[in-house]
Formats: sequence, C-alpha cells, structure tokens
Amino acid sequence: MANGIRDRVAIIGMGCSRFGERWSDNAEDLMLEAFSEALTDAGIERNKIEAAWLGVCLEENNVGKTAGPLAQGLRLPYIAATRVENACATGTEALRGAVYAVASGAYDIALALGVEKLKDTGYGGLPVRTRGVVADLWLPNASAPGAFAQLASAYQAKYGVSYDDLKRAMAHVSVKSHDNAVLNPKAHLRNKITIDDVLKAPTVAEPLGLYDCSGVSDGAACAIVTTPEIARELGKRDIVTVKSLQLAVSNGEEAQFSNWDGASVRTAEVAAAKAYREAGIADPREALDLIEVHDCFSITELVLMENLGLSDPGHAPFDILEGRYDCNGKIPCQVDGGLKCFGHPIGASGLRMVYEVYQQILGRAGERQLAKADIGLTQNLGGHPHQNVCAISIIGRLGA
Repeated sequence: MANGIRDRVAIIGMGCSRFGERWSDNAEDLMLEAFSEALTDAGIERNKIEAAWLGVCLEENNVGKTAGPLAQGLRLPYIAATRVENACATGTEALRGAVYAVASGAYDIALALGVEKLKDTGYGGLPVRTRGVVADLWLPNASAPGAFAQLASAYQAKYGVSYDDLKRAMAHVSVKSHDNAVLNPKAHLRNKITIDDVLKAPTVAEPLGLYDCSGVSDGAACAIVTTPEIARELGKRDIVTVKSLQLAVSNGEEAQFSNWDGASVRTAEVAAAKAYREAGIADPREALDLIEVHDCFSITELVLMENLGLSDPGHAPFDILEGRYDCNGKIPCQVDGGLKCFGHPIGASGLRMVYEVYQQILGRAGERQLAKADIGLTQNLGGHPHQNVCAISIIGRLGA
C-alpha cells in the first residue's frame, strides 16, 4: 500500500533568478542564473546530478519541446532529462518528477528547473493559441480575468458578502503583496500601493481592477534534491525535506454539471486534503508557518484561504482584513510578494514559491525573514476555476 513520500527526499540546493522584463537575457541565461545559485547552495559538482526535469509551459516561446535546452544550457553530463508541462502547475510538476525519482530509489541526486520567457512575445497577457475545434467552440474568446471575475461574483452571492467588503479584502491582498515585495530584490514589482490605489484603478473585469491582477514576466527557479542520508553525508545539518506533493485535476463536473456553485476551487480542496494527510498535518491553521498560493488574481488568493482550510467558509474576507495573512499575522501569505509582484513566468512560478519557503526555513530571507518558519505550503492553480489543475507541496525541516 502506498505510504507517501514524507521526509524521504531532501532539498539540498535552490536557486531563483531575478524576475522581470529580462529583455537582454534569453531562457538559457535565466536557467543558468537559477542553476548557478542552486549548485553553489548544494555544494556539489554538476556531474553529481543524475537526472533532470525541465518545466516549460509555452514551449513555442523561446525554449522548445524537449529538455535539450536544459542539458545544453547547463552542460549537464549526458544524463536523463525530461521536459514536463502542466499549465500553471508546471514548476511544481518538474519538482514532482525529480522528487519521485529520488524517493523511488532510481537516482541519488536529481534536478528540477522551471523557466519561462514571456515578455518577448509582445503579448499583454499569457499567450493563447488555438487548441482545435472542440476547445474553440467550448470557450470562444475566454479570458482569465473574466473567468476569475465570475469566481468573485459567485462567492459574493453564495455568502452574502457586501460588494464593498469584498473589494476592500481583495485590495488588502494586493497591498500586502506589494508591501512584502519591497523587501525582495528578486521581485519584478517592488512599489508600495495603497487601498485607494486599488479601489480607484481601472476595471479589468468587474469586480477585478488593474491591481487585482498579477502580471507577466520572465524568470527561472530550480531545486536540487537527494535523500536525507546523502544530505547528511554532504555535510548538511539543517535539512529541509518534502513532506508532501499532491496534484488534483478537474474531471469535467464543474464545467458540465450543476452541482458546483462557482464559489470555490474544488481541486484545491481535494489536493489540500490529500497533502495534509500525506504530511501528517491534522490542523493546517496550527501547523503551517507560511504559505505561497496562486494569486493570479486577488480573489483567487481570498477563495483559496477557505479551500485550503485556513479560513472558515464565508470568513476569508474578514480574516484578510484583520491581518491573519499579513507578514506579521497568524499565517503569513506571499511573504516574497507572490505572483502579484513576481509576475507569472508559468514554468518557474511553482519552484519560485518553494524557493521562498526554503529560504525562510533556513533563515536566509533577509529583511522579510519570519520569526518562525519550520513548515510551509505552496499551491499552484492552472486553468480557470471551472476547469483546472491544482498542485500542492508542503516543505519543512526534517522531523517537523
């Protein structure tokens, strides 16, 4: 019987490029920037890496359909290299491949790297290409802001939250992320904003305004993983392990049946329950010291607080306004600035989230360091609320 991967895999090195409009750098430059940091952190030679997973979502943009650019750009020693893609969960999918490979005993040391070079497309949002007749008829001219605006409307209708309360809670989400990003030199947007800035901004898709939406950027992040035993042999003393990696994918019920009210992300509820069980967490509100979630829009972060079991149903707006998820709150969320301030180079985002949790656990987060950081959760959401993939990772100190 399967018993999960809790504490069977250690992260011994991580790296993250600076996210932003990296016009003068190509994808290989970004990969090398993240990899160099991770390799130095791990304290190993690159020839010790036995297998690698590359996460790239939109392979047509500057990278390609195979893992060849990873092997070539990093001069990996003729090892197995695999490219993976799973919408906005692509970075976590790359990590899952490397972690499962080590947990299975197939390899001793593996690499996961995610990258995306989006700014060169000249497109304002995430580029969308035709997927064939069925998709084009099913969702003609669908937009991400429009889909998540519907999530906001459904949430407001279900719980009877006033428009003003919901808007102010969403604004608080964005202001919080910008406050945190000011202290992070790797974030794309490092400017403070105010509640009034958010509330008075142009509307993108009612009730979402300009500051309720995350941006687009270029970036890369990576992790080097092994077993806790090998980590000790390498001289690691403060060992960070993977407690859980879980994935849930919509099966069509939300889109095609009437038993979904549109006010939640069902995959997040399912994946969270499995992740907590695998990690041995009975009460996530007490166990988790920090979280990084997929704040593609401010309403997404708000709703996810309930789907992850951190706020009671209908109470997330008020928990947010009371500061529960601020950096000095009960469960700090987006301490690094989140998608809101990093942007969303799709292949990199999942690993970028893990990078922040890893840095916090090891006490390396500088001015944004939390007083207590023993265990953290990251969550990615790819697709629209009614049809998506959700990935969750839980990372913590060995024994925590």
